[in-house]
Amino acid sequence: MDQYRPTGFRILPPVVKNLIIINALFYLGTIAASQTFHIDLADYLGLHYPVSSLFKPHQLVTYMFMHGSPAHILFNMFAVWMFGSTLENVWGPKRFLIFYMITGIGAGLIQLAVSYVQVTGLEAQLDPETITMIRSEGLSIYQQGNYFTNPIVQKLNLLYNIPTVGASGSIFGLLLAFGMLFPNALIYLYFAIPIKAKYFVIGYGLIELFSGVANKPGDNVAHFAHLGGMLFGYFLIVLWKRRR
Repeated sequence: MDQYRPTGFRILPPVVKNLIIINALFYLGTIAASQTFHIDLADYLGLHYPVSSLFKPHQLVTYMFMHGSPAHILFNMFAVWMFGSTLENVWGPKRFLIFYMITGIGAGLIQLAVSYVQVTGLEAQLDPETITMIRSEGLSIYQQGNYFTNPIVQKLNLLYNIPTVGASGSIFGLLLAFGMLFPNALIYLYFAIPIKAKYFVIGYGLIELFSGVANKPGDNVAHFAHLGGMLFGYFLIVLWKRRR
């Protein structure tokens, strides 16, 4: 049985190290901009739905370096180190960085595509005046704490006005790659329960699929972005294997 032991590799390879540093700088910059200048960098760097006035194409790249809380960035950067270090040591810096960026961008594209399907269904249940009001005033009402009571309006407001942030799309791509390259490696759930990587990947993917389809009110996790990272990661690995 293969077992993942990071001490058998370079513990902090260059791309992983720089990704962690860049994400940390983005997070510190977000805090500084908010406290000093009262500017929310997520408005400019988070991934917005295309109908939003805040949407810009560069957000498909910048959103993966933004995080919403200390726990969010700590968990994501730990995952980048845990899975990314092994993959970068196996692939090399160039291929690893290409994989990381493509899965992150792919996750963003999948998130936008799923959001479009959801928005279309929700808009069909509302009148044009309400839709216009949500687009123009929804974010300010949301920030002031005056939440909508209609769950359809709440969900549409979330899709229109709240950006997607985080490196999770790329991380789920790394997780899939780790499971494909080292299927029998042991991953320790809660640092105590051993499980083979292939079963961990399958189980986590099914949980994300179920959560995304369930689409529970108040769930602001981009489950389909996670699955999108896995999907793009799978196709990229298959493409590389064929070329070899």
